[in-house]
Amino acid sequence: MAIVQVENISKRYALGEQIVNALQDVTLSIEPGVFLAIAGPSGSGKSTLLNIIGCIDTPSEGRVLIEGRDVSGQTPDQLADLRARTIGFIFQTFNLLPVLSAAENVEYPLLNLPELSRAERRERVAHYLAMVGLAKYASHRPNQLSGGQRQRVAIARALATHSRVVLADEPTANLDKETGKSILRLMKEINHKAGTTFIFSTHDKRVMNMADRLVRVEDGRVIALGMKADGRWVFVQDRRDKDEEDPEI
Repeated sequence: MAIVQVENISKRYALGEQIVNALQDVTLSIEPGVFLAIAGPSGSGKSTLLNIIGCIDTPSEGRVLIEGRDVSGQTPDQLADLRARTIGFIFQTFNLLPVLSAAENVEYPLLNLPELSRAERRERVAHYLAMVGLAKYASHRPNQLSGGQRQRVAIARALATHSRVVLADEPTANLDKETGKSILRLMKEINHKAGTTFIFSTHDKRVMNMADRLVRVEDGRVIALGMKADGRWVFVQDRRDKDEEDPEI
């Protein structure tokens, strides 16, 4: 069963008297454990699609199923509970709370899980900070950490709720080349070892190259669906311009 199913999603915004079609009739089936990149230029609709998958935004038409559960018509509390237990988020701006330490930032979403005791929360925080190599920085606040370290805290925070799906919106955009590569390698390692599903919104070729599934979005439409087979991209759907190159492997 697909962990995320997107069925005939469209999203329209009113911009003054003009209607903007951010997404148009998008259908996707995302299997558990994939490392998937949603790629496209700025304004193509990739971040809108990511936000709809993450139940942050709602479609104008169509529906989204998370682990077979239709999220349409869910109450705000039900959606909040779904996000807290199933979906982790990583943002390009890190979105850490500046007044909290690294450990407190990782613990923060766990406060939405009342079944966890304080000791269990602390144990999870220590485990995931160690996983991302920041055990000795637990007491540091975000302004005492580098960009790469802050993104590692964000990864630990996303995983601490035992999220089965992690959504990453341009996670390397504010990082230098080498730091970005190390962050991607870390997420790929977690993907392999834990089977966590990663879904990226990106225009970074490094992310596309590391992905095993690729969704190309342009003008709100899916124009290509690709998967890796024997180290090469195979496109099961392809409406790209003929001169557009496949991602490098």
